[in-house]
Amino acid sequence: MTLLEKIEYLEQLLNQTEENFADTFKADIIMYFDDDFSEENSQLLFLDNLNSKKEIENWIEKLTSRFVMKLDSEFETENDFIYDYLENG
Repeated sequence: MTLLEKIEYLEQLLNQTEENFADTFKADIIMYFDDDFSEENSQLLFLDNLNSKKEIENWIEKLTSRFVMKLDSEFETENDFIYDYLENG
């Protein structure tokens, strides 16, 4: 997949209808990327490390699951949480 294809797929997944509580955090992820799903957004370069649609799906699933299990909104923001995930996995 090209970077543009990965970005488009990520955007598509993040904009899907919410099916569970974890999906509610997709809006936070969209805001983190400033709703800018273009190749010019350097924050999306992490997609270079993902090689398939399944890996992109897993990335979203892991991040939203971590939101549910570990986000402590009294001590960190959603943006800090996403940034840490991108930097440290």
